[in-house]
Amino acid sequence: MKLSRLQRLPARAKRAARYEIHAHWRRQPLVLGSVLYESFSGNGMLDNPEALFRELLAAEDLQHLTHIWALSDLKQYRAAVEEFAGHPRVSFVRYGSAAYYRALATSQYLVNNATFPPDFSKRPGQVYLNTWHGTPLKRMGYDIEGGALATANIIRNFVQADYLLAANPFMSEQMYQTAYKLTGVYRGTLIEEGYPRIDRQLVDDRGRADARRRLTEAGIPLGDRKIVLYAPTWKGATFGRPTDDLDELLDHIARIEERIDTSRYAVLLKTHQTVARLAVDRPELRRLLVPNEIPTNLVLGASDLLISDYSSIFFDFLQTGRPILFFTPDLADYAGTRGLYFEPEEWPGPTFASALELGDAIAAIAADDDRVPESHRDRYLSMQRRFTPYEDGAASARVVDIVFRGVRDGYRLRSDLAEDGREKILLYLGGMRPNGITTSALNLLNNLDHDRYDVSAFFAQSRSRASLAKQELINPAVRQFPRVGGMNGAKLRHLARHLDFRRGRIAQHADVPAQNRLWDDEWYRCFGESRFDYVVDFSGYGPFWATLLLHSPAAQRAIWLHNDLASDAHREVNGQKRMLHSLTQLFTLYGQYDHLVSVSPTLAEINRTSLAEYAAPEKFVSALNTVDAEHIVENAAGDLHELTFDEETGAVPDWAEALMADDDIETFVNVGRLSPEKNQARLIRAFASVHAENPATRLVIVGSGPLADDLEALVAELGLQGSVFLTGMQRNPHAIMAHADCFVLSSDYEGQPMVLLEALVLGLPIVTVEFASAKNALPAGSGLVVPQTDEGVADGMRAYLRGEVPESRFDPVAYNRKAVGEFYRAIGAVREPVQQ
Repeated sequence: MKLSRLQRLPARAKRAARYEIHAHWRRQPLVLGSVLYESFSGNGMLDNPEALFRELLAAEDLQHLTHIWALSDLKQYRAAVEEFAGHPRVSFVRYGSAAYYRALATSQYLVNNATFPPDFSKRPGQVYLNTWHGTPLKRMGYDIEGGALATANIIRNFVQADYLLAANPFMSEQMYQTAYKLTGVYRGTLIEEGYPRIDRQLVDDRGRADARRRLTEAGIPLGDRKIVLYAPTWKGATFGRPTDDLDELLDHIARIEERIDTSRYAVLLKTHQTVARLAVDRPELRRLLVPNEIPTNLVLGASDLLISDYSSIFFDFLQTGRPILFFTPDLADYAGTRGLYFEPEEWPGPTFASALELGDAIAAIAADDDRVPESHRDRYLSMQRRFTPYEDGAASARVVDIVFRGVRDGYRLRSDLAEDGREKILLYLGGMRPNGITTSALNLLNNLDHDRYDVSAFFAQSRSRASLAKQELINPAVRQFPRVGGMNGAKLRHLARHLDFRRGRIAQHADVPAQNRLWDDEWYRCFGESRFDYVVDFSGYGPFWATLLLHSPAAQRAIWLHNDLASDAHREVNGQKRMLHSLTQLFTLYGQYDHLVSVSPTLAEINRTSLAEYAAPEKFVSALNTVDAEHIVENAAGDLHELTFDEETGAVPDWAEALMADDDIETFVNVGRLSPEKNQARLIRAFASVHAENPATRLVIVGSGPLADDLEALVAELGLQGSVFLTGMQRNPHAIMAHADCFVLSSDYEGQPMVLLEALVLGLPIVTVEFASAKNALPAGSGLVVPQTDEGVADGMRAYLRGEVPESRFDPVAYNRKAVGEFYRAIGAVREPVQQ
């Protein structure tokens, strides 16, 4: 149920207050020597940050440091708070509180094992160490199908980090460099010196006894029994809700306990961070649940055997040399959905699908003096050498040396990830809505030379299904920077920014120091230390985005002009020129761009003339849009019945039935937004006269927009129901076009309409009105260009019916080669003329 504006008011007020508090502290000096630690968004004093904290606290030469821990609940984690109560250099803040944002904005050092929130942006003078939280067995980031959708805040944090910590070469190469695409963009230092948290599990008898004591004090009746630690990962929504997982885990443990000597072995459960808060409220778990506030590696150090599934925890446990068993009843499903870096045949212990079999295996290990099963000893040793080569108990000291003492000699460090020999391009793609600009952008990304150029895409993260579907189509070689969160800064400064926009002064964004800082901060919040050789506003319609891109560090900057922009600015919708102000403001920014790129030579001339007051004539250049012929042909082969079948009604729309009918009716098709400049009303009127002469005709118009109701009314007024169909937005217009006989374009003006390229790929005869750049839109000898009148369009359709419209002749490979060359030249990447 949607909340009303009034109901949303308290949450909005709270959010506004948070931003204002954060903005205030971001203007204050840094507190030199202060260190902020955060683990799993405040879910305890845990993991690598906890190990580093203790190392720093004990270091005699670093006693000047003060330490602040962010915890989500100071009462829930009171053991940690009480341990350091009264300590003069240790304090705690509640995650998300005003004190938290003060610490986030003013601490000199920031240590996190996951990510800071979306509004985080590292300030000059701050040092950010991201330790991450384990060597992955599960695929991560871009290595997951569609995984880029979840990387937004992770990538944003990584490119701001001064240091990234890797436990082993696999983390460096597979996770950071490949799965999160940091090769080519990360300018900080990668530290490959082992994991501080693993230091914590190298415990002697005293340390082991202390860990057991903490477990007993937490209510676990451990006695003198050995510990079998069951530590499954949480599998997320694909595998059910966390509460369902807990019921299942309890059942598994009960079955394991049936097969082992529970007087000698205690099975304990360590839940994933995601379900820890749910688990603590289950009374039946109290006898075996490891409290979240006890660091996992302390428990691993005291454990005699580990049961895992796909969790990174087993990589840590390898260091102990003790047995590992894998319980994976859902292996086929999980591996097929999430994906794994290593197959079970490579794992350092046997796998089981049944809890009873798992219990029997534990009993067999108990009978063999708790040793690793002989069948897996070689594999175990091999993985130890590969994944725990630096775990000697001194990883924390080495990391502290590097980050806090500035010692680099003799350590395994990499600071060369950004320099991979490729030039770097950033493209702003727009709103990722299903329209021609998005199609053009996606086609371009598919046609760029990714061996020569490192390419990043920038756009606003959306929850819209249509936009997400388009985001999933971004070429997998492209790094994505979805914009999450909003600009930092005081509300009064943002009010001044908005007023300047309203008053027509957006071009002064860099002239007012306070506003210049807002934009510079926002660039850094989105891209951190990333640097690009070429920054491209491919959308070309948003003043906000165009301004933001102008705050990139030194780069060649280009903005696309997809249409006759002066005409677009004066376009009326329902009697209002809705784009006049925003486009006029956009025009004032053109002088600050290096290249103003229209999508055809003729359009470049039009824009050069009509926008002459805003930029020098030599800045106006052109580059044709590319086309993805393979994707278009593949889509065209789609089953129209399957694409349009409504499962609820068991029917397909009338227009789809008509297109699939085996009849002799000639079908004209138009695809485009239902807005004034597309002038589908002209097309409908023209068709009316053609249809009166030849009833064996139909017209299908694909698209949605503000004129949908007006066009439906026109169809009814002309009595064309059953002959003219408005399909609305369709996810696969190519399948519809493939069922048509002739494509007709009736626009008042266009840039280089993508839909004409798509019709050319499909071999459709084309009738188009004569707009200014029409001669650039069709290859010589293809299609028919007619006057921009009702009768002109009608005559074009009559010509098709007489067989007088030339067939389309189009070589997409040669065309794309030319278009991509023009793109490189247009952004300044290639200086020599493009070969025709």
